[in-house]
Amino acid sequence: MSVETELEPAEIEQRVLEAIELIRPALQSDGGDIHFSRLDDDRVVHVDLLGACGTCPISMQTLKAGVERIIMDRAPGVTAVVDDSLEE
Repeated sequence: MSVETELEPAEIEQRVLEAIELIRPALQSDGGDIHFSRLDDDRVVHVDLLGACGTCPISMQTLKAGVERIIMDRAPGVTAVVDDSLEE
């Protein structure tokens, strides 16, 4: 099993965007969506869950068990995924 070298922030961001495009159809089928906001210096991905995903009572579960897991799998180096819409 090969060990992947640490990725540059631009490569991580590209992989995050690709992962979001894979996730988006499932969220849209439930009346929601996801918007990538930024990758911070701590390699935390900031997103906004929109529509039904933003108001769903289990949106945190969707974020952590679904979105975060997929993004972290496809973009090594990401340390967490947070929903900035919950901060407002």
